[in-house]
Amino acid sequence: MNGLETLRVAFRALLRNKLRSFLTTLGMIFGVGAVVATVAIGEGARSAVEEAFASMGTNLLVVLPGSANTGGARGGFGSQPTLTWEDLKAIRAEVPSVRYAVPYLRSSSQVLSEEQNWTTQIAGTEPDYFEIRNWPMALGTRFTDSDVDTGTKVVVLGATVAEKLFGPNSNPVGMTVRIRNIPFQVVAVAGKKGQTPTGQDSDDVVFIPRTTFQAKIQGGLGKFLQGAIFISATNAALGERQVTELLRDRHRIGGPTDDDFQIRNLAEVASAQEESSRTVTLFLAIVAAVSLLVGGIGIMNIMLVSVTERTREIGTRIAVGARGRDILRQFLGEAVVLAVAGGLLGLTAGVVTARWLTAAFHWPVAFRPDVMVLAVVFSGAVGVVFGLYPARKASQLDPIDALRYE
Repeated sequence: MNGLETLRVAFRALLRNKLRSFLTTLGMIFGVGAVVATVAIGEGARSAVEEAFASMGTNLLVVLPGSANTGGARGGFGSQPTLTWEDLKAIRAEVPSVRYAVPYLRSSSQVLSEEQNWTTQIAGTEPDYFEIRNWPMALGTRFTDSDVDTGTKVVVLGATVAEKLFGPNSNPVGMTVRIRNIPFQVVAVAGKKGQTPTGQDSDDVVFIPRTTFQAKIQGGLGKFLQGAIFISATNAALGERQVTELLRDRHRIGGPTDDDFQIRNLAEVASAQEESSRTVTLFLAIVAAVSLLVGGIGIMNIMLVSVTERTREIGTRIAVGARGRDILRQFLGEAVVLAVAGGLLGLTAGVVTARWLTAAFHWPVAFRPDVMVLAVVFSGAVGVVFGLYPARKASQLDPIDALRYE
């Protein structure tokens, strides 16, 4: 009996008890469905984390000034100016792993167009900031180094601010807005970034040259840089170590003394988030795999019952010339058909469930074809493993005893 004939006989035998066959496959359906859905949700969450951190910049380091310590009360990082403009120059000139380094000064103020107003964050920086953050312009052209050198009153609007001041789908390039009653010409609208991993709106901001910021928005502190330094490094870990060594040397910090600055490595944060997501996905996939094993036990149980019920049929087949390996292949084929059918139904159920979760709860999902194929293959393997014992038992029946079985 060839393979096709074996499958035909298996299908015919299973269809004689449709309800029982369907109930037997439920364990496989739930197991494969759970594997597909959980992995899709986990991959979607991981992709969302990667996208969120990619939007923040490649190998991004943020250097923050130190904390104040007054009367035993310590403030957070940034409460005490410790970074200087000379520190920024040294980072650019002496740290080989640094590609870009720019100041980031910020304040909050109301921005007014002719008809609307909006209170938002005012950021003073340099053109390389947009390179660090992988932030292209949606409209217009960002300000230049020449604008920074001359303190030009130009502004780049975030997408949210542009929409609030001029309406959706508008083009405010060339128009004038006022910040603290000072007119600024809009030279560009930054591309939409969306939310940060902490839930803040990245597009609710306007950018102006940092020299203009110091002269018109918020006075400087002489040699001290009143803000943070954004850095793009060729290697985030190496850049963090080199910048730390440089600043400790420049600030004459030795031994175990606490640094008077902080460096935030967002690549490490992204890696931790991704690892956490991967761990949760793996745990859920293991739980789902247990369901597959339970489904396999169910298949074995039903196949043993089937062997008992069909003992006389087995005896008849052997009596008319069927060999032991033919009986083995027949019952093993039935077990594999049950398992694979359950796997395919489970695959469909997993995809439908994942899409429903996306529609109902707006969870991101990302289907992995390799995992989907592997889940179905694994279900077939479960059918082989748990169907082998009942099949061997059937193939080893004595034909005379089988024919006499009541």
